[in-house]
This record gives sequence, C-alpha cells and structure tokens, in this order.
Amino acid sequence: MSAKVFDNILETIGDTPLVKINRLFPDVKATIYAKVEYFNPGHSIKDRIGIKMIEDAENAGLLKPGGTIIECTSGNTGMGIALASIVKGYNCIFTTNDKQSKEKLDLLRALGAEVVVCPTDVSPEDSRSYYSVAEKLNNEIPNSYWCNQYDNLSNREAHYLSTGPEIWEQTEGRITHFVVPVGTGGTISGTAKYLKERNQDVKIWGIDSYGSIFKKYKETGIFDKNEIFPYLLEGVGEDIIPENVEFDLIDLFEKVSDKDAAIMARKLARVEGILAGYSSGSAMQGIEQLKDQLKEGDIVVAILHDHGSRYINKVYNDDWMTDRGFLQRGKKVRHIIEAKSNTELIKVTPDELLKNVLNKITETGISQMPVFQNGTLLGSIHENDILMYVMGDESKLQNSVDKVMQDPFPIVEYDRDVSEVVKLLSRKNPAIMTRDRSGQYHIVTTYDLVKNLND
Repeated sequence: MSAKVFDNILETIGDTPLVKINRLFPDVKATIYAKVEYFNPGHSIKDRIGIKMIEDAENAGLLKPGGTIIECTSGNTGMGIALASIVKGYNCIFTTNDKQSKEKLDLLRALGAEVVVCPTDVSPEDSRSYYSVAEKLNNEIPNSYWCNQYDNLSNREAHYLSTGPEIWEQTEGRITHFVVPVGTGGTISGTAKYLKERNQDVKIWGIDSYGSIFKKYKETGIFDKNEIFPYLLEGVGEDIIPENVEFDLIDLFEKVSDKDAAIMARKLARVEGILAGYSSGSAMQGIEQLKDQLKEGDIVVAILHDHGSRYINKVYNDDWMTDRGFLQRGKKVRHIIEAKSNTELIKVTPDELLKNVLNKITETGISQMPVFQNGTLLGSIHENDILMYVMGDESKLQNSVDKVMQDPFPIVEYDRDVSEVVKLLSRKNPAIMTRDRSGQYHIVTTYDLVKNLND
C-alpha cells in the first residue's frame, strides 16, 4: 500500500516540510528554514500533542470509552484534540479566552466541540480564567479528562519523539539555531531536548511577548507579576510557569511586540508566499531582531505554528490592523481637521464657573474642552471631572474651572500620521491638540478618529 494512503486522518500528523526562507532577510548570510506546521491535518503543530496526550491518557486508564475531554486552549490544541476525539469517539469541551480569533472558535464548533469563552484580563487563579473553568468542569463532569497541556508532560514528549527527529533528519544534523514562539513550552522543550542530545551547541531561542513573564524569569529566576499585562499575540507568552518549559534547555528569550509580529506575518505571506499565523510572525521577527548573532554557515530553523486563515479577521484584515495603529491609512491629522464641518474651537478659561462650562457641554455635545488663558494652553477639562467633583454637593458648580482642571491634551504636529496619534489616546486622555500653519489651535477627539476610520 502507498505511503500516501492512510487509514484515518490522524495518521497524516507530522512529517511537515522544511521550507527555505529566501527573501525575507536579504542581509542575513545564514540559511533560514521554516518548519511549516500548517501542513498537519488540523493546520497547526498542536495536532502532534493532541493525539499524544489522548493516547497517553488512554494507556494510563485516565480516559475511558465515551468520555469527555476538557482542555484550556488558544484554539490550536483544541483543534488537534477535536480531530483525535472524532476518530476515537470522545466528546470535547474547550475553554478559551476572549482574545482568540473568531475563526478558531468557529472551527472548534464545526468539529462538534463545545466552546466556553472566558475573559483574558484575569489572573490564572481567578475562577473566571480559562484554566480555572477547565479544572472546574473536569471536577464536575463524570468520566472526563482534562488534558492540561501546560503541565501535561506528554506535550513536550510528543515533540521529543517527532518534531526534534524530523528537524535533525531534514537538516542532516547541521542545524545551529532553533527558534520557537513559546506558550506552553512543549514545542521548544521537547524539540530542544532531542537536538541538544545530538549536538549540545545548538542554540535554542525562545520568542516571548511583551506582557509575558518568560524572558525575565529566564534571566533572573524572578516571577515578576509587574511584567504581566494584556497583549494581542495569540499562543505566545504566559502569565504562569508551565511545567513543560525547561528553562535550562533555552539559551535566550527575545520579546517581540504585537505590532512587529503582525507586520512580519503579513510580510512573510507577501514576500515568501507562506500564509502563516500571528505567532509565526513573531518567530520571523525574532530572527530579524537577533540577526546580528547569525553568521554565514549557520542553519536556522523556525517553527511556524499554524495557518494564516485563522487570522483573516485580525492580522490579515486592514481595518483591524489600522484600528490598532499597526497600519497607516495615509491620513494625517490635518485631514481630520479639514473634514470637520465646524472647526471652531470650543474652549474655556480657568476662572469660568463650572456651572457655565457644564451648560456649554450640554449645548455643544462636546464632553472635553481645552483650557486657555490669554492664548496660552493651560490644561483640559472633561465632563466626568466636573461630575465627580460636584457629586453630592451641587453648590460646587459655583467654583471655577481651575479647581478640577487636568493637564493639557498632548500637542501633535499638524501633518502627523493618524495611526501614531491613536497611541496617545486613552480614557484619561481622550483628545489631542494641534496647530495649523497659521498657528490656530484645533482639537481632535477619540470620536473624530473613530469617524475618520469609517470614512
């Protein structure tokens, strides 16, 4: 029987191609290959660990016929588990967080899985986190098994047995650097263990996200909660230390920003014809940032975890990219000013009564105003500042603006790109100021920018 004929879809997992990167790094003399994991049937590297965790659980008597498999996943591991479950006859419930792409969730549901979406911006210990919800479901549902890819060592064992040997054989043992975006740690640790057993000099580079704890923990041994904050990259970085991460096998971590990873993923598609996922962009960007450490003769292999089709409404969507300041539409601040039907600047002075300012806000529908005195910008005032100040004592409306005045809105150049201005806006800072060529002040609010995006 031909090796291209299989008894079921699970037999097609693995043996993914190594593809040379030819034009993405024109100034790098090293040879760079991508291990393109979207050739797996579930279009991601996680197919490898899905079947491994299930079969190990079966062999240990932890998973019985007709049981329910539970897993916390960013989508890809769920896909691998779902495929294996269909073939083996299990039910699936997946918990995930609300930053994952809609495409991933729809794919899981298309395979018959139940998907529970949990908030991203909570600690792992929070009862609402996708870790905690998965554990709770496992405790409540009879004949269920929680894979727990973060701490399940079958995860890294899968890569020790498959990914590592494949790369070693494909490079004929000449690999010098292995580059991997790190999430659960299974891919990097299992593969690194195999590679370093054959050549201790192979460099293992882990890619981390800003908002994740891996890099600092590797360098200092300190778990610093101050490093943790929300970010957009999917499947890269963590706010916990998974048991699958073997830090001793990893030579360094390099942090990559959400923006740089997204732009690089799009560049990879357009320059090399490889339509890969968001984390794949971070792998390529990591090489870009570390390229000075590479030399002629080096053989670099980077993992491309999944397919770009799962990010069509995110990384590969111009509106999503522009909304986050990752792309420029070409518009400048002056274009927003010129598009306004009324460019008259509504402003107040420090000695104006709050009562009069509140009336002005009501009449104009403008919720924030700059504060000027004798032509000089002194500060800003927002309707929320007034309301909080007078709450419970309306007599304070007789006080003057300087009692609640905040810092001035930032002043930006008239020809500055809109995508850069977006970064300056926040709840605390809902507007910016600019001056036209005649020296006249103008205000641009969050509403103005939103309207601009829809024009």
